[in-house]
Amino acid sequence: MELIYTTTAMIIAQVIISLPIVAGLTMASFQSLDPNLALQLFGIGASRLQVLWLLCKEARLPLLAAVMAGFGGVISEVGASMMVGGNIRGETRVLTTATVLETGKGNFDIAIALSLILLALAFALNSALTYIQQRDRIKWPSLS
Repeated sequence: MELIYTTTAMIIAQVIISLPIVAGLTMASFQSLDPNLALQLFGIGASRLQVLWLLCKEARLPLLAAVMAGFGGVISEVGASMMVGGNIRGETRVLTTATVLETGKGNFDIAIALSLILLALAFALNSALTYIQQRDRIKWPSLS
């Protein structure tokens, strides 16, 4: 299939890594919903697609947590990226593999800088997703 050392192979590897995490947490989020909710939605005439959409809206907070957990698993992964991507400059090198490369060469200052960039990106994205997840829950008291 000529996928080895391509970005397509890296994407496939990352999906395979994150799929069990996201699938497990997604199943748990749907199982936490009231089992009669889908029956009620079907009872008022909703189609299968509408029921799925409404169930996803109802479970949106745990679903977002599943996405965040999957992202955490993928962003910290080095082995699969190295195996299928090969860490080729300009083609398949990502922050995690570049950090490993620089550490192996003894360039610890560059490796630390790359790690800080990766950490900042992960923190920024998780902060944004946490804000989105929690914005409906924060109710400020009125001063009047």
